[in-house]
Amino acid sequence: MKRLLTLLVIVSLIGCKDIKKQENTQDSAKYVALQKTASTMFGTLPKVAENPENPVTPEKVALGKKLYFETQLSKDNTQSCNTCHNLNTYGVDNSPTSKGNDGLFGGRNSPTVYNAALHVAQFWDGREPDVEAQAGGPILNPIEMAMPSEDVVVERLSKIDEYNKMFSSVFPEDKNPISYDNIKKAIGAFERTLITPSRFDNFLKGDITALSNEEKEGLKVFMDKGCVACHSGNTLGGNVFQKFGVFDDYWKYTKSTKIDEGKFTVTKNENDKYVFKSPSLRNIAKTYPYFHDGSVSDLKEAVTIMAKVQLNKELTEKELDVLLAFLNSLTAELPKNE
Repeated sequence: MKRLLTLLVIVSLIGCKDIKKQENTQDSAKYVALQKTASTMFGTLPKVAENPENPVTPEKVALGKKLYFETQLSKDNTQSCNTCHNLNTYGVDNSPTSKGNDGLFGGRNSPTVYNAALHVAQFWDGREPDVEAQAGGPILNPIEMAMPSEDVVVERLSKIDEYNKMFSSVFPEDKNPISYDNIKKAIGAFERTLITPSRFDNFLKGDITALSNEEKEGLKVFMDKGCVACHSGNTLGGNVFQKFGVFDDYWKYTKSTKIDEGKFTVTKNENDKYVFKSPSLRNIAKTYPYFHDGSVSDLKEAVTIMAKVQLNKELTEKELDVLLAFLNSLTAELPKNE
């Protein structure tokens, strides 16, 4: 009898192992299919966001990096690009809106500079085509860096020997190397190197184990629920414009103190009311608070709001949990930027 019981236990254990092996095989096949679909839908990040009209060279990047941290680009020598787009905190300042040179706050949340060079346009309303054009805006903005004119910026930098040498080296064919256009080109070239791949990219390249099963289930929910309509491409966003509040007014859920009409403020086209550039989800867990006005600090709440007002869906707790797990997999290890 004892021998029979032992035999039954052994048979049972073998059977459990076979079932487990079968389940693992099925899961593996499922995730391989998911990886193939995702790699087609998203694509991996390049090492540099190239621009044929502004070639990225080591010398230009070095100059752009110095300018990025340069407080003399602000009226009172207090602000730099890094003030609102802190590279050590994932390219943001984690404030709803940012304080400028004179202590006033801007009207919109400062988005991350990481991977921004891959976006279809810059600013929440897309008013500038690329990072080179964007780089010149905050310097002259009266609320942000508050410099009075391009000429004053150029004059200030021209008094610094190191900048004279660096600009002459980077732009040797220019009669006046220190120009406002070249300042923008240098900063833009540096920003084009701020690319942050994560474990998700390893998964897209074929490493199925790069993501946990929970993260892979979150990716599946992300794709199946329709989040990819606005958050696709290698930056998972930043490449389309969409009305915020497709199924209901966004401010009912975000409790925004100001109703921002988005792209309409630039185009005056009624079809652009409440339309914004969809943000990239790269490093999204670190770039709070969320939305154009920084009105929501919690990622789970932000995801819930997006599902409701953009997709007209109520997500279950399980769906939210796996979605958040996937979004956290988009957090990269930052490059060193001392």
